[in-house]
Amino acid sequence: MKRVIMKEDEIRRALTRIAHQILENNKGVENLALVGIHTGGVYLAKRLKDIIEKIEGRPLLFGTLDINLYRDDWTRLRQQPVIKKTDIRFPIEDKVVVLVDDVIFTGRTIRAAMDAIMDFGRPQQIQVAVLIDRDHRELPIVANYVGLSVSTVREDRVDVFLKEKAGRDEVVVFSNP
Repeated sequence: MKRVIMKEDEIRRALTRIAHQILENNKGVENLALVGIHTGGVYLAKRLKDIIEKIEGRPLLFGTLDINLYRDDWTRLRQQPVIKKTDIRFPIEDKVVVLVDDVIFTGRTIRAAMDAIMDFGRPQQIQVAVLIDRDHRELPIVANYVGLSVSTVREDRVDVFLKEKAGRDEVVVFSNP
């Protein structure tokens, strides 16, 4: 069973709201950095960066993060993970780092991202922005900024399709009947 929970306009509005919340909570872009988690989080972080820069009229620090080698389950995967590029070209010391991902589920991806970020130094603070919060945490991790909270059963699959990769903007929940 397929259920569309967000379309292009809803995604755009959610990202605009998240951008405003990030700016409000951090009082602008001073010492702020967005870091997108591969792959969907990178596209969303880039969109947030563009929105924030348009609002503030100032550049914003931006990076990308691959967390595959920090996953706590990578040795149990059937195939080796595809390693993508981590690109953080700024010191993170004393920065407020906003980790951006498409979906937060168990919390394990965010935990891995925090471990990876700490290898770059000690940020002042780490915040989390996600498009979809589907609950079912296994770790005590919450997102600071959420586009949409959706109730799911653990077996459901939530897919975020973005123009940059899929040619369309849509969030779909797939359920077994």
